[in-house]
Amino acid sequence: MSKLFETTIVEKRNVLNELRSNNMTLQELRFFSIYLSKINPRDISTRVVRFPIEDFQRIMGFGKMNIRQLRASTDSLLTKIVHIPTERGGYTSFQLFKECCVDQDDNGKWFMEIDAHDKALPLMFDFKSRYFKYELWNALRLKSPNQLRMYEILKQYENIGRRELKITELRELLGIDKNEYTYWQNFKVRVLDSCQQALKETTDICYTYERGRTGKGGKWLTIIFHIQKNKQYSDPLTLSQFIQMQPKQTEKFSEQPLSEEDLEDVTDYGGTLANLLAETCNYEFTVQQIKIVKEILLEIIGENYGACSAYLKRQMNIMDIYRPKKEKRFSYLLKMMQNDLNNKLEQESLKNQPTSNAAAYDLEEYDSTSVADEME
Repeated sequence: MSKLFETTIVEKRNVLNELRSNNMTLQELRFFSIYLSKINPRDISTRVVRFPIEDFQRIMGFGKMNIRQLRASTDSLLTKIVHIPTERGGYTSFQLFKECCVDQDDNGKWFMEIDAHDKALPLMFDFKSRYFKYELWNALRLKSPNQLRMYEILKQYENIGRRELKITELRELLGIDKNEYTYWQNFKVRVLDSCQQALKETTDICYTYERGRTGKGGKWLTIIFHIQKNKQYSDPLTLSQFIQMQPKQTEKFSEQPLSEEDLEDVTDYGGTLANLLAETCNYEFTVQQIKIVKEILLEIIGENYGACSAYLKRQMNIMDIYRPKKEKRFSYLLKMMQNDLNNKLEQESLKNQPTSNAAAYDLEEYDSTSVADEME
């Protein structure tokens, strides 16, 4: 069994990095990176990793410290699926993790212990080639799933210095839902430019990008990334420092046996803000729908949780008046929020336009602004 803080290097097989997103939250992606840094890929006996319960809670950003929240979080980790393509065009699916244990040791200290699935072991152990590695601190300061995945997607090609990806392929690798960032300007600003700034500030690589192959009207079909070493990043952050920086919960973790109420099913929507938004919506929407709402809210308002909740409550009140029935309420909410986001982006664009009468962009390039029709 591997001990926490023993190593700080993440070694990841290329094939595992190239798999399409399995809808992990930022906390789950970060946890998986931490798990990979704690195992020795040349020693399969290190497949089980144990975390002190306080460290696990702070890594996962729990809003509460209780057994039900822990259960929801570990259940979510145990449902993460990978799909391995077969030579004949099919696929094989299995879980990343097979077992999790939350318990007390002989000294009465609570811990969380997790073990990789047997089917997933070839993805994590005994590989000698076609893998890349990075220091764990690079994953700790990034603030969204897009940023962390973009880092790994480009880090894999750091030695080559260049990577060209189809727009559709990049969206799949990042795990972007088909209803998110459907307009090019939103995708450019909120994904490409945002990740570019985040990686430059907090990781050991940075990138520029340019248009690759184009379609009708100059539409971007592929993006060419140019990847360089970065020397302007923030000071490296150890895992122990990262954990200490997370808000410490004041509620004492319950050491009592589970009650019937504790055993009721509960859903973890993925982090403090997501759980707050789910509560604001009276748990009307699914985990994936709450994820979409959260991402748009972060673009409209930013990381002010109170303001995000207040905004969403106003939108829900509007829906209760104009769309009281349950049918298509999420689509209605999404349309309202997308309109607000588009208005914000338009206002920001007008502020940044040059005073010259010359066109600030290529009209042919932006003749068609949606990338939705490029998604299969």
